[in-house]
Formats: sequence, structure tokens, C-alpha cells
Amino acid sequence: MNILLVEDNETIIKGLAYSFEKNKYSLVYKTNIKETKEYISSNSNIDLIILDISLPDGNGFDLFQNNIKELNIPTIFLTARDEEDDIVKGLNIGAEDYITKPFSTKELLARVNRILLRFKKKNIIRVKDIVFDTDKLELYKNEKQIEFTALELKLVNLLFVNLNKIVSRNTLLDKIWEWTGNDVDDHTITVYFKRIREKLGTDIITTVKGMGYRIDEE
Repeated sequence: MNILLVEDNETIIKGLAYSFEKNKYSLVYKTNIKETKEYISSNSNIDLIILDISLPDGNGFDLFQNNIKELNIPTIFLTARDEEDDIVKGLNIGAEDYITKPFSTKELLARVNRILLRFKKKNIIRVKDIVFDTDKLELYKNEKQIEFTALELKLVNLLFVNLNKIVSRNTLLDKIWEWTGNDVDDHTITVYFKRIREKLGTDIITTVKGMGYRIDEE
């Protein structure tokens, strides 16, 4: 299992690196938001993130909402703050758990184990004859893998991780710009989804007129 630790305290980094290695986890650490963005954009095999809220170049809440949440990677917020509002905010925006400093490494490991066990059961999404693995980012139809371009796959993943919710056209425009650096318009989005639907061969993507797209769980 691959764990990403985003933390700038060297003592915590060294302690967790030792403990996680002893427990057969592979732990990579980053000390700021810039490094973290670069790492998660080029690595698709992250099983869980332990994320400090206060980082040298920004806020962990913003990093989670803007760059991590859409990837459906379970995240534990790690912080020195223990105010109720911060805890509620972290859980409300989608964190799996929240632990405050100082903390017990054994307790953190127990929480990590519990979350990973639960997510192993949640990573496979089935809709009609389509099976999507949100960990491996692989899609199968009748047990045959369908090949997508990198951008098409990111769009498909965005719909699956927002199952039963509308993904707005504005969100799609913003994400395509973020992923590619290219400005696109509504017509381009229509073309992308036309291609995706042709490859799927199954009508699981609903167009919500004037709003966006949605995949519904059966």
C-alpha cells in the first residue's frame, strides 16, 4: 500500500516513515503544496493521503478541495488545531478522518488500516454492463477493457466519483483547462462526450440539458 504524507515537520516525517515501513507500507512524503500537486499529477497509485492543514505555502483544506477530492483518494487531515469548527469543516468537505497533534502513531496506523480496508470494497463501481475501477482507473465492458485517452479517462473518472450527481459544464471546462492548459468551449465538451459514449457503447451517461452530465447508480 502506498501512502502519501504531506507534512513539513521533520520529526513527524521521520517517526511516521519508520513506523509505516515497519508495518509494510510504502510512504512518500512532501513538505509543501507545490511538491504535492506535482507528485499527485504524475502518480496514480496513491492509496491514502495524510494531509497537514497548515503548510508553508498554503492551506491543506484548499489543496484537498482543488486537487485531491476529485481523485477519490481517502484522506486523513493531520493538524495541531483541535477546534470543533476545523474538525467539522474537514469532515464536511470529504475527509475520511481527522487526527490532531500530538497523536499516537499506533492510533493513526489503526485508522489507516480501517480506511484502506473499507476502500478496498468501494473501489469497484458497476453500472449496467460497465465496471469501473477507481483505484486502477480502468473501465471494462463485459470483462473487456475499453481504452480511453488520458483526458477521456479523467472525464469518465470525474463522473464516476460523483455518481448520482451532476458534473456541471463549467466544472468540466475548468478541469480540462487545469489538466491540459488549453481553453475549450461547450462544443469541445460535447465532442469529448460523444467519443466517450461511442467507446462505451452503453448509455450510462445522462445529459442534463443546460447543466452538465451525470452517471446514475442502478
